[in-house]
Amino acid sequence: MKNFNDKVAAITGAGSGMGRELAVELAARGCHLALSDVNEAGLAETVKLVADSGVKVTHQRVDVADKAAVFAWADTVAKEHGKVNLIFNNAGVALGASVEGMRYEDLEWLLNINFWGVVHGTKAFLPLLKASGEGHIINTSSVFGLVGIPSQSAYNAAKFAVRGFTESLRMELDMEGCGVSATSVHPGGIKTNIAKAARMDPSIANLGLDKDHASAKFEKAFITTANRAARIIIRAVEKNQRRVLVGPDAHVIDWMVRLMPSGYQTLVKLFSRASMGPDKAETQAASRRV
Repeated sequence: MKNFNDKVAAITGAGSGMGRELAVELAARGCHLALSDVNEAGLAETVKLVADSGVKVTHQRVDVADKAAVFAWADTVAKEHGKVNLIFNNAGVALGASVEGMRYEDLEWLLNINFWGVVHGTKAFLPLLKASGEGHIINTSSVFGLVGIPSQSAYNAAKFAVRGFTESLRMELDMEGCGVSATSVHPGGIKTNIAKAARMDPSIANLGLDKDHASAKFEKAFITTANRAARIIIRAVEKNQRRVLVGPDAHVIDWMVRLMPSGYQTLVKLFSRASMGPDKAETQAASRRV
């Protein structure tokens, strides 16, 4: 897809972060938008940002974990816009927990959004993309779909699954020659609200991590703006890339895993403790209290 003028893009998680910036960038390129999110206030703000762009914009509250809701939204988008060319399965949430301490309810919550939400969006929109004659599926995995991280087993599981699902899909679409393609997106640390909104289980303290400040500490490693990420993703669609790494940290992690397929784990353990462990001052103060 070499240009986006007069195309129609559906975007999940459009109420903030990369989803919002994808909407802004695509609107600037003349692409009509169908936006969704569970955060209606954030979604309304995104709609305001693209309201004067000269493209048609529709929006709807959609929980991507709800298969029926996603399929109903896809039908609505097709009716309101007449066609659909792109689906950005971008919505996602985060969870910090040890495997042993993680609650099944939290695991299911994350998988239903981060993995099944991608599956629902792909399955619901694929027939519509084929009918348009020119389509692209963009599924957001993560660098955590390339590398395992302590306290992130649920997120890793979902993002590894999105990667495998999308790579398999891309090969199938190539074999069919149906005019539709797919890209797996692997962002590094992107300056969005995902860490702030993450669920943090007390069990991460058993890993030597700071359960009270882990999200804030982790967020310090976010070095790429959401707008920069959106532009990288859009360029990847233009180039029909199978996989796109977003941010310099994503490239470093990718090479680390390639060079040390299992040895990287020692480095990651040390980095996790150093970046998300309790500060020395906090540890000393706790010792004095005891």
